[in-house]
Amino acid sequence: MLMIGSPGTGKTLLASRISTILPRLSQEESLETTRIYSAMGRLSNDQSLVMLRQFRTPHHTISEAGLVGGGSTPAPGEISLAHNGLLFLDELPEFNRRTLEVLRQPLEGGEVTISRAIGSVTFPANVMLISAMNPCPCGYLSDPRRKCSCNPVQVERYLSKISGPLLDRIDIHIEVPPVPFRELSNQSSGTNSATMREQVLEAREVQARRFENEATSHNGRMTPRQLRKYSQLAADAEALLKSAMEEMGLSARAHDKILRISRTIADLDQCDQITASHVSEAINYRTLDRQFWS
Repeated sequence: MLMIGSPGTGKTLLASRISTILPRLSQEESLETTRIYSAMGRLSNDQSLVMLRQFRTPHHTISEAGLVGGGSTPAPGEISLAHNGLLFLDELPEFNRRTLEVLRQPLEGGEVTISRAIGSVTFPANVMLISAMNPCPCGYLSDPRRKCSCNPVQVERYLSKISGPLLDRIDIHIEVPPVPFRELSNQSSGTNSATMREQVLEAREVQARRFENEATSHNGRMTPRQLRKYSQLAADAEALLKSAMEEMGLSARAHDKILRISRTIADLDQCDQITASHVSEAINYRTLDRQFWS
């Protein structure tokens, strides 16, 4: 997911709370994560297992080796330390473009392979990538309260730091607008993490039954064959998706991501068939493609 918004709108806070609505680590996931931290010598003396999903937040000055792993003796990078957890990249355009490009293969395959003269090593890297950025260098391009001081060339140069192929691999792009004062001063409590986690668990149970006899465990990892099998669209939903693909010029990868997100939204609604409303919501999570990079 990529969050775009002015400074102070709560992007980092939102990212830090995502782990609180995710299912707890399974025993297998816990063992996988523990093996990585044990190999790196990062387990404390009184810690036998990693029980919590890791939330890694590398600085934008990190090197390629630091992010995906490397060295003369290959060692895991931040993306492997976040295995089964979250990797948060704040101020995404400030990262070195070449460093960001090495994320493309791990995001697709869930693992990273480092080759050296003596051989190659593969580290697990099944992460949820969460990133955040401002809409322009000064940060106030879309802020109704502050005037943007950037010229079009500066904005274009800033946004071009994120390549199209990398953006295409990010499932959800959302705008995070400034929070109005009335909401900041509102005393009523919103939906808490415990309630959201229950909804997530219900959707995961639906997916567990769906993939009971398959290697896939959830919608985000559906293969193209599974995608066609389990993402049945209503007639109006199919027409809507076709129209969006043609008007927005989306790639085949974006098409599949919209289907996966639509399938998950339908699961949250406890619907077997994907309707037009599910597809519409999923498409809205891709509209920033056109707004900022067209």
